[in-house]
Amino acid sequence: MITYQNWITPDISFDSDSETKGALEVLEWAYSTYGDEILYSCSFGVEGSVLIDLISKVNPFAQVVFLDTGLHFQETYDVINSVKEAYPNLTIILKKPLLTLEEQEVQYGKALWKSSPNLCCQLRKIEPLQESLAHVTAWISGLRREQSPTRRHVQYINRDEKFKKVKICPLIHWTWKDVWRYVHKHQLPYHALHDRGYPSIGCHPCTQPAFDENDLRSGRWAGQAKLECGLHEDTRGTLS
Repeated sequence: MITYQNWITPDISFDSDSETKGALEVLEWAYSTYGDEILYSCSFGVEGSVLIDLISKVNPFAQVVFLDTGLHFQETYDVINSVKEAYPNLTIILKKPLLTLEEQEVQYGKALWKSSPNLCCQLRKIEPLQESLAHVTAWISGLRREQSPTRRHVQYINRDEKFKKVKICPLIHWTWKDVWRYVHKHQLPYHALHDRGYPSIGCHPCTQPAFDENDLRSGRWAGQAKLECGLHEDTRGTLS
């Protein structure tokens, strides 16, 4: 088994020209390789709808983790409930931070996401994911190369330097049109805010409708020199 510690380039290949652009094949490999030692960290955007459907075809009892910062839109919780109904065998865990919002305010001041957004993400997203990954070897993410400049070089299988895990990204070759074509073809539940100009959705204080049609993440941390929450930095890939 390939782990972060004994990392070697996997001697396998995936067909990016297949019906799912390699995604289903990657997931089949991932679950056959890691079994219960892999989880999917899902934000429940539209890519999450696609991945959950694909994962359910490979492992209907898979573990899915949602980083419940306490700052999400109500529509996010609504789509989580819809997914639970559609895939009742999945284990969907809402992972909360160590500090409540009230405790965070006492320690760090009001609206930390304004005064120090990186620290807010550290406390409410990065550390909870770190805890969730403590007992697994690999994790799945819905990153796509098309999403932003910081994601253009992500691979199917990556050595994740931040969390010291193997990181699987099945959708790297999917376009925005591919994602929506799959969602509509299979009539999947999806986040309601996508129909209101939000192609990328995070916490409500830091998410606005996209203002640049060529940048799907332009509504995230708008007006700040911040592009990522920190979960997906330091990823080094091997298989394209």
